[in-house]
Amino acid sequence: MRLPRPLDPVEIRVAGALLEKELLTPDVYPMTLQGLVAACNQRTSREPVTDLTAAEVTAGLDRLRELVLAWKVTGSRADKWEHNLEAKWQLEKPEKALVALLLLRGPQTAAELRARSDRMHEFASVEAVEELLRAMAAHPEPLTVELGRRPGQKETRWTHLAGGTPAEEVQVPRASAPTGPSAIERRLLTLEERLDTVEAELAALKASLGA
Repeated sequence: MRLPRPLDPVEIRVAGALLEKELLTPDVYPMTLQGLVAACNQRTSREPVTDLTAAEVTAGLDRLRELVLAWKVTGSRADKWEHNLEAKWQLEKPEKALVALLLLRGPQTAAELRARSDRMHEFASVEAVEELLRAMAAHPEPLTVELGRRPGQKETRWTHLAGGTPAEEVQVPRASAPTGPSAIERRLLTLEERLDTVEAELAALKASLGA
């Protein structure tokens, strides 16, 4: 089974951080506990922002290991961790990028996912993102689901199912194409991605120095 049980919020954050850093900073992956704590508690590209302790992250890793979703890698100066989601959830690189974003930031539109996934995987169009999300939702053990459109919203949002069925109403499948983000939204997303890069590089530097 892909998910023997729903993951709790700490497990979701840890799994998402491992996926993200594998794609964004492969030179510091697998990750040390210290680097993973920093990745979980980033102030950008996280919703909600957390202040997890090393003990909480370690406990989350141990629970993920029990589910065969993460592994401890030994042999270096410090123990490191890597995810097993690629095999367990049958993910290729495009799927990994979308799942990482959904685990770390919750419900998002296909347009937001395309803009935010650029450094992990470049999608040709918003329609390509939505097509992949629908394919993942159609799997016998789906990882994604489309949520109902909120009042005043032009686009529906997508979320993951790692934590179980979402509280929000699921959207009936539709055929209409999504609308892309505005110019201001694109600039904000670009700024967020730049901040992500700085935080990732700082966390990697601290981890390498043992700070």
